[in-house]
Amino acid sequence: MRRSRTRAERHGRLAEWLAVWRLRLAGYRILGRRVRTPVGELDIVARRHQVVAVVEVKARGDLAAAAESITPRQRRRIGRAAEAFLAQHPDRARLTLCFDAILAVPWRLPRHLVDAWRA
Repeated sequence: MRRSRTRAERHGRLAEWLAVWRLRLAGYRILGRRVRTPVGELDIVARRHQVVAVVEVKARGDLAAAAESITPRQRRRIGRAAEAFLAQHPDRARLTLCFDAILAVPWRLPRHLVDAWRA
């Protein structure tokens, strides 16, 4: 079990690294990775123009499984963590908040879903 957990952790870190590069190539500036807040962790926080994107990265065997793995409960937690992040950075509070997802599957480029859900 421990070996599979370590493999999953490595796979997740690789997916986040690919996601960061996917965002950079699309013109986003990365504000933070694995951002810790009192209510949870945000995978990636990025900015493009007047939008702050909170990006959840999911690595699964196929796109459908990756998309389905972002549950309503997790979306609420991410929303609370995003609010806490903005409270810690009041200069960014005037910007538009957007919740994106990047889905990573083996042997394909990561798929970026802009404005994947609303808080």
